Amino acid sequence: MRGLHADAGYLLYRLGLRSGQLFNTFLQESGLRLRHYAVLRFLATSEGALQRELSTRLGYDPSAIVGLVDDLEKLGFAERRPSPDDRRSRIVVLTDAGGAFLRDTDAAGRRVTNDLLGPLDPAERDTLHALLQRIADRP
Repeated sequence: MRGLHADAGYLLYRLGLRSGQLFNTFLQESGLRLRHYAVLRFLATSEGALQRELSTRLGYDPSAIVGLVDDLEKLGFAERRPSPDDRRSRIVVLTDAGGAFLRDTDAAGRRVTNDLLGPLDPAERDTLHALLQRIADRP
């Protein structure tokens, strides 16, 4: 019988748990969680997104996106605006306060990542990132 550590899926699961724990600890003071942070990071790379697009791109349940955006709106980090393409739809955009929050947390986020990937040298980190990106980009 194979051991758990021989199973790449299990190791990815464990790495995901550890990453989530580290990021949630770092975000604890702000009242946000990793899921909120992911929405903000996505919005920082776009001109805004429909909630269903956020759900699809981030892999979160649509009902979870509603709550996350509600939380971010209450903090003033994101807002819903009418879509220029469809008046019935609303897009979610990053506010100036949300952008400032991300800038203020950049260094701490890098420290979390560095802690998580501490055993790897820079070339191994680049390789891991490229491999994970290739897996994540698969439909």
